[in-house]
Amino acid sequence: MEERKLKIQESARLDKWLWASRIFKTRSIAADACKNGRVSLGSTNLKPSRTVKIGDVINVKKPPITYSFKIVNAIESRVGAKLIDQVYENVTDAKQYELLEMSRISGFIDRARGTGRPTKKDRRAMDAFVDPALFGWDDDDEMFDDED
Repeated sequence: MEERKLKIQESARLDKWLWASRIFKTRSIAADACKNGRVSLGSTNLKPSRTVKIGDVINVKKPPITYSFKIVNAIESRVGAKLIDQVYENVTDAKQYELLEMSRISGFIDRARGTGRPTKKDRRAMDAFVDPALFGWDDDDEMFDDED
């Protein structure tokens, strides 16, 4: 079996590293996350152009939790999913994962019928209920006459 190697660098742009390490699906999504204050180093929000180096711990807010990643290898080209363990170390607190599990449990699993957004069938029923014929309007009648 052929062993794959990563291109080792001293530092990398943050938005490229977030994309290359498969934390975000596209580089533009990674840049938007940085611009919107969802990516930080310690308590400092980072810009997409910020260079990160090996050993930095990046915090990424993906509601409802905040992930923490320690940079093991600074890369700027996307790698396969099998090589992710060579790129970063997930140092997210266990309490964050408990919070994620709690939000999954309390989410839409036990949602009562009729709560939340109406379905297509519900919308059609509402449209039929609020039919203009109920108000005595015909298609030929105008609601507002501009006659003086």
